[in-house]
Amino acid sequence: MKVLVTGGAGYIGSHVVHELNKNGYQVLVVDTLEKGDEANLFSTNEFLQGDIGEDSILEKAFAFAPEAVFHFAAWKGAGESMQLPEKYSLNNLNGTMKLISKMSQESCRFMIFSSSAAVYGTPNYLPLDENHTLQPINYYGYTKLSVEENLKWYEQLKGMRYAALRYFNAAGYDPEGKVTGLEKTPANLLPIIMEAAAGIREGFQLFGDDYETPDGTCIRDYIHVTDLARAHVLSMKYIMEQNSSLIVNLGSENGYSVKEIIDAAEKVIGNKIPHSVIGRRAGDPAELRASSAKARELLRWTPEYSDAETIVRTTWEVYKKRLG
Repeated sequence: MKVLVTGGAGYIGSHVVHELNKNGYQVLVVDTLEKGDEANLFSTNEFLQGDIGEDSILEKAFAFAPEAVFHFAAWKGAGESMQLPEKYSLNNLNGTMKLISKMSQESCRFMIFSSSAAVYGTPNYLPLDENHTLQPINYYGYTKLSVEENLKWYEQLKGMRYAALRYFNAAGYDPEGKVTGLEKTPANLLPIIMEAAAGIREGFQLFGDDYETPDGTCIRDYIHVTDLARAHVLSMKYIMEQNSSLIVNLGSENGYSVKEIIDAAEKVIGNKIPHSVIGRRAGDPAELRASSAKARELLRWTPEYSDAETIVRTTWEVYKKRLG
């Protein structure tokens, strides 16, 4: 079976490609390489460099005749989206709608969409489940919710089936060591910690240590990217076999504080990692945790690698390998 993966040279996309390869699928990766890394491309896969917002690239991609599409080609900076909404509109909204429209034209009925917990906004209760109100507090989250709503319409009007996977904090690296591309200009906590540990940056800032949590720092739900990748492939099988769409959270259901992640990193690396504490960052809730009960039930999926030590260790192994 042939599968198209947009953004397949990026951090999450490349791990999903690796999982697809292990399951015997034929894969075409489309990526601009603006954020993706050539190190994340596998020689067994076909590769097309370009932007899905360009008609010529879409024509070439669908000449491959994919039966399903995994879509990761989106900008993902919540803060940046509030400063540059036009950038997010052009790519996350316009580009995705061109892709969906092309799928409809080519009778490609199955999309696995990289959504986000950002569609929920500030939590009214924890753990967050799929019934929580949808009130994104940043433009990035709005773009994800908007695509989900359009997919619902295409399901009704065109018979499309989709999986909207709302995930929390993806972290870690492939334990087999097959995916080695580092994120460019990372904004998430763990790669920033790694860069500080490796001496790429002098240190990093911890935003607030006076939250109403056990150690005063924010708690987040970290899901290992390999667990995430496996859930993507299971989701594709589900919507194809059941001929039914799917909206699920993907999280570990455990919460780790910022200090706990720093402590785990220092334990794995064997050194103190320089950082300073500054004031809270606007819009950061004290705690975010997922309920993944629906994914566990429907997909028969259970995270295997999402403990703090494994997440940190697999990440540090890649940084050591790439940076010497």
